[in-house]
Amino acid sequence: MRAMILAAGRGERMKPLTDVHPKPLLQAGGKALIEYHLENLAGAGFRDIVINTAWLGEQIPVYVGDGSRWGVRIQYSHEGWPALETGGGIFKALPLLGVAPFLVVNGDVWTDWRVSRPQLPRQWRSDSLAHLVLVSNPAHNLKGDFGLLDGRIAEDAAERHTFSGIGFYHPELFAGCTPGAFKLAPLLFSAARAGRVSGELHTGEWYDIGTPDRLRMLDQKLMLKA
Repeated sequence: MRAMILAAGRGERMKPLTDVHPKPLLQAGGKALIEYHLENLAGAGFRDIVINTAWLGEQIPVYVGDGSRWGVRIQYSHEGWPALETGGGIFKALPLLGVAPFLVVNGDVWTDWRVSRPQLPRQWRSDSLAHLVLVSNPAHNLKGDFGLLDGRIAEDAAERHTFSGIGFYHPELFAGCTPGAFKLAPLLFSAARAGRVSGELHTGEWYDIGTPDRLRMLDQKLMLKA
């Protein structure tokens, strides 16, 4: 199984920090955010990783290189600017991701969620198109994003949870899409209505690094752990 790290966004709410560096290269606990993902994926046994770039994207290959530092092989999907949003970015990278399901992780989150090895989650069925990792709703997203009912993403669930930015996707999810910028959420909702999206709720730690204050909080936390 291959993995992809999303690293193309502008990070408008992170200004002025993202005027100088792309968000995945911002530091917390003495490391760039993207390094935590590379360490976790490499530790789980992933060997082929794709990273998409756009805003200040030339800095990411310079910093990360070919992945040999972590024992992985990295390929880059360069989008130019403006970025293609999540759906369009994954769609553009499909030739690098192969024909099997793959894992995608947002480059601007930090979490203690771990995949144990490069394999699909137990909820994945033969007709599944996606599997989403959800978390409890943070203060900045109290309404949540997706419902979860009996291991399936459900629109009619009484309680909604926040999408962590971690998901497994089958290339077929993008069937009929065309090149360009588009969002991922409409594809997920459509597949969920057909009963083809599973999910799990992660109850551990998760941070969406969307503002300088959240970055400072994470930095302080990780420094205390060091």
